Amino acid sequence: MKSNSLQDQIRGLIRLTRWKEYVPFVIPLTVLGALLATRPNGIALDWRLLAVALGNILAVAYAFMINDIEDAPDDARDPARAARNPISMGEIGVRVGYNACRIVAAVTLIMYALGGPWALAIGVVTLLLSHLYSWRPVRLKAWPVTDVVSHSLMLSGLLLLAGYFAYHTQPGIVWFVAAAVTLVSVYGQLYNQLRDFEMDKAAGLFNTAIVLGEQRTRFVMYASIGLAAVCLLAAIFQGVFPLWLGIVLLISIPISIFVSPKTDMRGGTAVEASGAMQWQALIIANLTVAAWLVYALIGQVTTLF
Repeated sequence: MKSNSLQDQIRGLIRLTRWKEYVPFVIPLTVLGALLATRPNGIALDWRLLAVALGNILAVAYAFMINDIEDAPDDARDPARAARNPISMGEIGVRVGYNACRIVAAVTLIMYALGGPWALAIGVVTLLLSHLYSWRPVRLKAWPVTDVVSHSLMLSGLLLLAGYFAYHTQPGIVWFVAAAVTLVSVYGQLYNQLRDFEMDKAAGLFNTAIVLGEQRTRFVMYASIGLAAVCLLAAIFQGVFPLWLGIVLLISIPISIFVSPKTDMRGGTAVEASGAMQWQALIIANLTVAAWLVYALIGQVTTLF
């Protein structure tokens, strides 16, 4: 590998985290979990939300970093994948990448610990799944079912639960919300596998989409969205969310229409009709959660005066 300057290596390490791909959904998931815990139980938001949010971001960063390190030899064979992998491109070495992962993992656990013992426990599971998902001796992503289950938990359900358990330990109906976001992540993983179907098949992979076939994968993908909607409606009817959020949701929809990207959330060409709507759905979710967070914070401030 060519010798790079410290500045180049720092730039490569930042690229290795691929932070742009997940920060837009990690933050609202964490905040949503915290709001679901604090609103009905009369608990005030505090610094624990920041700690757990940072822990979630770093845990997902670890997942992306270890993935690119372990996949570097495979990515080097494809120009498009190699271009986004700083290990394959020789910007940073494997040893530097692993050392960075160790530092990220340590800081991640510290942040989760600040959120309390339950948040730490969930964080440990999230970090463990993040490692085993790509680590070649195990590589959960190389096996059917485990690839989808581990991916959806570490990039969705567990993130929301970490935010919730930092403040409360009895989710009750909130389990339906956790199931909904996990099922949405199942859709996302199957969508990604469907997009990479031919490439993965040629590489001899044995993931869920290849086992099911393209047609069945599409069915399961959209069935996951349908089940997520059912879980979310069950939570709504049980009063998990404040009613006024419906107004915010309605306002957010036309705002999101102004965003009409031709790519999916990973920046690739949308291979399904839903792919072009992923950014719009994310914008709606972010605006809705942000409005709820602002309302909760204003309510806390006004009670002090």
